[in-house]
Amino acid sequence: MDAQSLRSQHDLALFKQLLKDPDVERVNKQIATQAEQGNLGIRRQLLATSVRLSQTMAKDLHATADACRERLGLHLPLELYVYPSPIYNAACVKPEAGRLFLMFSSAILESFTPSEILFVMGHELGHHLYSHHDIPIGYILRSQNRPNPKLALTLTSWSRYAEISADRAGAYCAENLESVAHALFKLASGLSGHYARFSIEDFLAQVDEMQLENGQPGQGAPTEDWFLTHPFSPLRMKAIRLFHDSELIGQNKLNINDLDIGIESLMSLMEPSYLEGKTDTAEAMRRLLFAGAIVVADISSGISEQEKAVFEAFFGRHSLTDKLDIALLKTELTDRIAQVKSLTSVPQRMQVIRDLCLVSRSDGQSSQAERGALCDIAHALEVPKLFVDQTLSAEAELD
Repeated sequence: MDAQSLRSQHDLALFKQLLKDPDVERVNKQIATQAEQGNLGIRRQLLATSVRLSQTMAKDLHATADACRERLGLHLPLELYVYPSPIYNAACVKPEAGRLFLMFSSAILESFTPSEILFVMGHELGHHLYSHHDIPIGYILRSQNRPNPKLALTLTSWSRYAEISADRAGAYCAENLESVAHALFKLASGLSGHYARFSIEDFLAQVDEMQLENGQPGQGAPTEDWFLTHPFSPLRMKAIRLFHDSELIGQNKLNINDLDIGIESLMSLMEPSYLEGKTDTAEAMRRLLFAGAIVVADISSGISEQEKAVFEAFFGRHSLTDKLDIALLKTELTDRIAQVKSLTSVPQRMQVIRDLCLVSRSDGQSSQAERGALCDIAHALEVPKLFVDQTLSAEAELD
């Protein structure tokens, strides 16, 4: 299998978008100029601050790296380095002079099993394979000239999808779901396995609890989540489970469209809540939720008391009054959908669809007419209709 086919499509779409951003282009030009002037010196810095692990010093580690390179179809020469640190960490440094560099903390090499290291290596090589270093996220986010909030949010959102792609490359190399799970558990907990008996199901249950807490109107991801460049480890594990059950690696259970839906649903848990946002995008999403919720709720025997209660949980008490012109809102719905589509990413649109489903299910059922209206809105937003069915079913289970 071509390892490029494993890449998250949302990672790829945001990657292409960011490459064209003027600020990203400007920083890339600055980095290229520094490289031409010889001001970066990555290899020299590595040689000065860490230990290069030669074939003689780390034969097994090099064999693992070679196996991972072959599986991913990479042909650049590799140099392996270790540096002293109690923190589990690894990194792939952008190539220099035709060589690729892999760095490991001493803790990760001392505490991870060979199969777990295989996942870590595959993950880091995946970043190179998918050209993730072409988006200089560190330079931009840590520069003195801070990026505008919209670019910062796009960068961190892309970075989380990039981690999903790299995780897939790592899992493809490891070929062992249990080893991947153990590696992610160790990265998340800092434990080596001596003090806790690991359980995949207990680890994954954390995601279900996040989803339950996130399911109330007005409760989006906390602000501190928005600018995180990595998904939470339990989310990564659930994403790997979906990947493992997909047709991408020959399991023939979950098709690619369903896989993308599942991943986008998970990532939406770390997206900002549009209900409190001050941007034009957030305002457009709120306007669509306002009109869409009324249209969907009114389509079958009028708006019920339960639907009204959920609507007012979103927009405040007395926001739904007899003075609202429902007919006018119906005529405006198409324009509001078009505006949201032009301003948002797929996970953001899925947030609106999720909240519309919450209104529809509030009275314990979603009529065929309501379901049809939800599917029409989802289709217009290029959100798969299957997401509507999955969200309505999930809401029913939560009740």
